[in-house]
Amino acid sequence: MSDARTAELAANLTEVQARVDAACHAAGRDPGEVTLIVVTKTWPSDDVRRLAGLGVRDVGENRDQEAAPKAAATEGLDLRWHFIGQLQTNKAVSVARYADLVHSVDRPSLVAALDKGAAKAGRRIGCLIEVDLTEPDSDGSADAPGQNEGRGGARPDEVAALAGAIASSEHLDLRGVMGVAPLDRDDQRRASAAAFARLAALSADLRLAHPQATLISAGMSEDLEEAVFAGATHLRVGSAVLGTRPSLG
Repeated sequence: MSDARTAELAANLTEVQARVDAACHAAGRDPGEVTLIVVTKTWPSDDVRRLAGLGVRDVGENRDQEAAPKAAATEGLDLRWHFIGQLQTNKAVSVARYADLVHSVDRPSLVAALDKGAAKAGRRIGCLIEVDLTEPDSDGSADAPGQNEGRGGARPDEVAALAGAIASSEHLDLRGVMGVAPLDRDDQRRASAAAFARLAALSADLRLAHPQATLISAGMSEDLEEAVFAGATHLRVGSAVLGTRPSLG
């Protein structure tokens, strides 16, 4: 496709890649180490086709009911599909048909459901353990309810057991960790930097037992620089590329 929308996406991609390159330079990293995932939720499959034409290979979605038909509609475009949203176990069989990497594995029941779905689909699926990055209070408890509400994730002390469950599954590959920075209206960049530092430390611990689990999925449009500095290998960027999302009504 070659139209005004394609030109808009191309310009946005160039701007985002420039940010990634600058962040990598500041952190002393090779930009080739960082994969940009374009999150297309609420945007049509035509935009996915436009992105593919612009060289994008990694596409993210967070709802199966939207991702499954998009994956089917764009079959043959050599895309890698990333499932990044909270996943119900009853959707795991569907997600296993198209997802190459599931970023949001956060409980044993989901490990079992994905393994079953992957077996049924005759595929191997990469998995990232989503970690709850809510910072504990001084007494060891989590922050106030609602601060990270809806973002999910396993507690840090649950990561080792989940990693073992994934690694011992027949059809799943443990690839690393994923995290979303807690919301902080006062200083989001500070909160993101601190959260991603905690995620990087957890990743280092995980690799001691599972050397193959090298991926760190962190950072979105507003905090990708902090994620790159902390060692993120995968960035999940939506609005900075696609614009303000349309209303679902």
